[in-house]
Amino acid sequence: MALADKANQYIDEKKPWLIAKEEGRDAELHAVCSMGLNLFRMLVAYLRPVIPTLAANAEGFLNIPAQVWPSEAQPLTNHKINSFTPLMTRVEPDKIAAIVEASKENLEKTPTVAAKPAKQVVVESNPSLVANAIAEPIADAIEIEDFAKIDLRIGRIIKAESVEGAEKLLQLTVDLGGETRNIFAGIKSAYAPEDLVGKLTVVVANLKPRKMRFGTSEGMVLAAGPGGKDIWVLSPDQGAQPGMRVK
Repeated sequence: MALADKANQYIDEKKPWLIAKEEGRDAELHAVCSMGLNLFRMLVAYLRPVIPTLAANAEGFLNIPAQVWPSEAQPLTNHKINSFTPLMTRVEPDKIAAIVEASKENLEKTPTVAAKPAKQVVVESNPSLVANAIAEPIADAIEIEDFAKIDLRIGRIIKAESVEGAEKLLQLTVDLGGETRNIFAGIKSAYAPEDLVGKLTVVVANLKPRKMRFGTSEGMVLAAGPGGKDIWVLSPDQGAQPGMRVK
């Protein structure tokens, strides 16, 4: 864990995502990323006895043979790696709490039976299995009249900016076709403000305005995903225009 902390500290201090945006710093960016990959390689070698499948997937990404204990490992230089795919999916604490609560409710409804030895299942790096484990249950059925009360509109994000003092929020100005709305969205960890400008999305247009510490939010932008960096703003297909109703 100490090595992982040092690796994280190094990447945080160097901030390669900022270096990548500046011209003339390609060599520095390459050096920082190379150091990060070599630190990652060392961590994988140490973890191999504990999580061998994850280690094997990481070695495939790094384009290297199966590693042994890294005491004599040489740094990777002038080496080509493969395209990156996520090795694990993060499970947020609130999702774990929801699963625990749901399990308690199910246990209360289940009659007591003789216990059988539990079969152990280890899930290391299968994103689909993890996604199924944290999927939220479908809500109770509603009438069509209830759904009709929700006014979903196509909106175009015409301005996006960070909110000073807010870790998760972005402030969006959204064109709903004839009027604009100020909406605060908790998507800062997944999107850079400049990447959202011009993007079409789906907005809950008749949500009552909500006063927040940073201002008033006048709607809700729809997004999917467990949260953090794994969240995706919903976007309509080509041809949709701001102000169109979603039905």
